[in-house]
Amino acid sequence: MSFGHLPALVSDLTFGRATVEIEIVTADRTLDSLTLEDGETYWPSPDDTRPEIDELTRLGSYDSIFVFWPQNDFGSNGSIPARGWGLGMSASAWSNHATYATVANAPPFAWRIPKIGEVWLHEWLHGVCAYFRERGHLMPAGDADGGSRHGYVQSETKGWTDYYRDLMNAGVLDEGRLTGIRPDGWLLERPSPSEILPHA
Repeated sequence: MSFGHLPALVSDLTFGRATVEIEIVTADRTLDSLTLEDGETYWPSPDDTRPEIDELTRLGSYDSIFVFWPQNDFGSNGSIPARGWGLGMSASAWSNHATYATVANAPPFAWRIPKIGEVWLHEWLHGVCAYFRERGHLMPAGDADGGSRHGYVQSETKGWTDYYRDLMNAGVLDEGRLTGIRPDGWLLERPSPSEILPHA
């Protein structure tokens, strides 16, 4: 599963400064609700995964939660309307003070294009950038979504990882200033295991 590539990707892009440990837990129930967003799209918000969040992620026990959910039925070619493949948000009381990201199911080929594990990294970075912004790190406009607006181009083989590397090492030039997560931030913070909650 591509999620398993996240730790190596984070380590590579931070030159070994950041370490991510993951734990995969399968939910023992069917996802039976979704949250309406913008009047026309849906996503599994913390309200919908509340039983798993409260049972598996006691306050402060995890820094990040990832939810893998079945948006697409490949047998019938049906899909639940959603804003995108993934969605990431900052830590809050809503998610037991862990960053929260959701990623939908996709065809096998999609996980390998262009960089395996990139979708998990991208959504995780939304929450991580918010965390470091609150601690005084100057972030570029758009944080994880800011690649193109800062002159980066998506590579056919590396995806947006050139941008993510600079974002994760305070190397993104924004209005004449270098922005992003300062390298010393990774050394001072001690990440705890992230958790993925797949729903059938």
